[in-house]
Amino acid sequence: MSSQKSKAPKEEKAAEEAGYASFLDKELRPSSWADYIGQQAVKNNLNILIRAATERGVPPEHVLFYGPPGLGKTTLAHLVAKETGRNLKITSGPAIERVGDLASILTNLSAGDILFIDEIHRLNKTIEEVLYPAMESGVLDIIIGKGPSARTIQLELPPFTLLAATTRVAMISSPLRSRFSGGVFRLEFYTEEEIAEILRRSAKIIGVNIEKGAEKEIAKRSRFTPRTANYFLKRARDFAQVESRPFDTETVNLSLKLLGIDEKGLSPADRQLLEVMADKFGGGPVGLGTLAAALSLLTVTNIWVKKCRPISRKNFYKRLLNSSLEISKSRKIPERVPLGISPPCTGIVVRRPS
Repeated sequence: MSSQKSKAPKEEKAAEEAGYASFLDKELRPSSWADYIGQQAVKNNLNILIRAATERGVPPEHVLFYGPPGLGKTTLAHLVAKETGRNLKITSGPAIERVGDLASILTNLSAGDILFIDEIHRLNKTIEEVLYPAMESGVLDIIIGKGPSARTIQLELPPFTLLAATTRVAMISSPLRSRFSGGVFRLEFYTEEEIAEILRRSAKIIGVNIEKGAEKEIAKRSRFTPRTANYFLKRARDFAQVESRPFDTETVNLSLKLLGIDEKGLSPADRQLLEVMADKFGGGPVGLGTLAAALSLLTVTNIWVKKCRPISRKNFYKRLLNSSLEISKSRKIPERVPLGISPPCTGIVVRRPS
């Protein structure tokens, strides 16, 4: 019985981390700077960093990417490696459980290699502290033994570049963040026009002819996120293929309706959250922990807060949901806050229309 209880959170966490990522084929990942649409400011900064390092004959400095899931952080790491002609080694914060794991990864790097750590905020403090001298001085401090007889051995590491990505930059300690001397870059949500351009490229790759109307319908439901847009595109392609339908606006709308995605891009789970807020909490405000208990979830933070940020970006003050719920914001949420952290989905009130 206890083993089942301990297993459930792990399974839920794995499902949460997978997200929409499994639906994004490697074939849709941009393979050059020209194919990478959007994030122009980040691309310009990276281009200067890479060219300057290449001219000096040294590896680029360490870089941190942050922002909501699905905006292209991993893709940028692949493009940096390709642009510099270096080998890319990929791992993730949750996979590095012990100091020995990190030591093994670092000592197996060759000169000039690029190490990409996804979800770096999941590293524990002890592992972070081992990373500090590796990033700053190119050395690895290993403690052998315990107590009075313990001694430190310092290993020289080959020159390398650390690229890291996180969806929660506030969880990264200041000492670690400051060691990304190449820059800390926030990835912004995409515009509908950029999403439409991404969809045209993806449609060409998967072999479908998408009309502008269908393109627009997917883009406006995509939450300004390429990963979600590509997911909807492929599900619409599957629907058109199975039902022997042309890939037009009507087909896209039918396929999204089958997925339970409404015109605002809200899923059944999103609508359930809003209904609980309206029915059980009188429209709120209500804490995330209380909502999680009402929905029988471990937490709603990772599931819904990330999703409602792009909704708030449209700056809606009133919206109808299934003709029964009215969503209005009690106050304006700023586009940017200190450190560039996206504001949480606070201030959203759900109530029954009077």
